[in-house]
Amino acid sequence: MQKDYINLKLKDPKNGEYLLAVFHLVPGKGMDLLSAASEVAAESSTGTNFKVKTETEFSRKMNALVYKTDPKQHLVWIAYPWRLFDRGGNVQNILTYVVGNVLGMKEVDEIKLMDIWFPPAMLEQYDGPSYTIDDMRKYLNVYDRPILGTIVKPKMGLTSAEYAEVCYDFWVGGGDFVKNDEPQADQDFSPYDKMVHHVKEAMDKAVKETGHKKVHSFNVSAADFDTMITRCELIKSVFEPGSYAFLIDGITAGWMATQTLRRHYPDVFIHFHRASHAAYTRKENPIGFSVLVLSKYARLAGASGIHTGTAGIGKMAGTVSEDITAAHGILKLESEGHFFTQNWGKISENDEDLIAMINEDNAHHVILEDDSWRGMKKCCPIISGGLNPTKLKPFIDVMGGVDFITTMGAGCHAHPDGTRAGATALVQACEAYLKGMDIKDYAKNHAELAKAIEFFGK
Repeated sequence: MQKDYINLKLKDPKNGEYLLAVFHLVPGKGMDLLSAASEVAAESSTGTNFKVKTETEFSRKMNALVYKTDPKQHLVWIAYPWRLFDRGGNVQNILTYVVGNVLGMKEVDEIKLMDIWFPPAMLEQYDGPSYTIDDMRKYLNVYDRPILGTIVKPKMGLTSAEYAEVCYDFWVGGGDFVKNDEPQADQDFSPYDKMVHHVKEAMDKAVKETGHKKVHSFNVSAADFDTMITRCELIKSVFEPGSYAFLIDGITAGWMATQTLRRHYPDVFIHFHRASHAAYTRKENPIGFSVLVLSKYARLAGASGIHTGTAGIGKMAGTVSEDITAAHGILKLESEGHFFTQNWGKISENDEDLIAMINEDNAHHVILEDDSWRGMKKCCPIISGGLNPTKLKPFIDVMGGVDFITTMGAGCHAHPDGTRAGATALVQACEAYLKGMDIKDYAKNHAELAKAIEFFGK
C-alpha cells in the first residue's frame, strides 16, 4: 500500500486545487480496494513501485490522493493537484497521467474512469470551444430545431464528382450539413483537392437554387501536421467563412491534432469524430473511460462538437444514461454527471452573473457571446449511427432539446426515391415535430415522408 497517496480525511477536495476523478476499480489478485487505489494514485501522479530517495517536500505536494472509497460498488475517488499538468492547456498530458499507464497495471483487474471534475482555476488554462453551434446557427439562419445533416454513403468508393453529386442532392432536398465519413482522405479514386473544389461547386449551385446557406465538414486528418494544415488552407481558400467545418478523427489522429486545429482556426467549427472510442467507452469494457469523460475532454480541448451516441435509438451501443448524460455534460454551462456536477464557469460559482447565465442557458438562450471570460463555451453533441427520419423525434424526446447536429447516412440515401427525397423526408419529419404532429399524420400529405416511414418501418 502506498500510504503517501491516501488521505481519507482530505478537507474540501473541491477547493479548486484538485482535478477530481472517480474510477470503477476491481483489485488484482491479493490486493484490497484501498491498496490498489493507492497504487493507481501513485502511478498516475508522482510515484513508482518503490519509494525513491530523490523525492522532495515539494514533489510530495504533487501526489494524487485517494480521498474516498465505496467497496460495495468498487468505486474510488482520487484528487489530482492540477498543477501536475502542462500549463499550456495540454489535454493529452492529463490523459497520459490519469488514464495512461494505470490501464495496464497488474494491480488492477478492472479500471474505468467514470467521471471527472475540473475546478475553475484549471479551466482557465485550457482553450475550450471557440466557434460553436450557436455560430453555425447564425450562419445557416436555423433556430429552434436540430441542424439536419448527412454522412455521404457509401463511405468509400465514390469519385470526387460522385461525392459532390450526393452533397448537392442532399442540400437541394432541404438538408443543412454534409460531412465526410471518418476514413475520407486523399484516395486515388477521389483526390482531395478535386473533392474540395467539386463540393464547392455543388454547394454554390444548391445555395443558388434553395436560397439557403449550407455547411460541409471536411476530414482534415492526415499523416502529419503539415499535410493537415495544407488541407485546411486549401478549404479556407475555396470556401467562404462559416460554410465549412474541419473534421478531425480525434482519438486516432490525436489530441494534439485537435488542439492544433482549435488554435490555428478559432473561427472554424472543429468537428471531433471519435473513431475507436468504443475500445475505451463501451459499457461492458472493464478498462478505459466513459463516454462522458471522453466528451468532457473534447470540450476542454476546444472541439466545437463531438459525436456522443444515439442513446440506443440508432445502431450503436449506448444508453440514455451514458449518451444523454454526455451530451448534456458538454452542452450546458452546468450539468449533472455520473458523480459530479460540473460547472464550466471560470469565475466563482456563487457569482450572481454566473448564476444568471446558468439560468439563461437552461432556458435555451445564447450565453457567453460578449463575456467569454466568465466560462467555457458549449460543445455540440453530434448524433449519428443508424438514424432515419422516423427516429428524429424519439431522439429529440430523450435528448430533451434540439441543440444538436444529426448526421443521417443510409437514413437518407437508402430512401426508395434516392438522396434528395431522403433529405426532404428528414425535413418533413422535423416539420412534423415543430408542428406537434405525429409523422404518420403529417405523411398523409407529404409523399417523401410517407415512403420513408414505409421503407424504414420494415
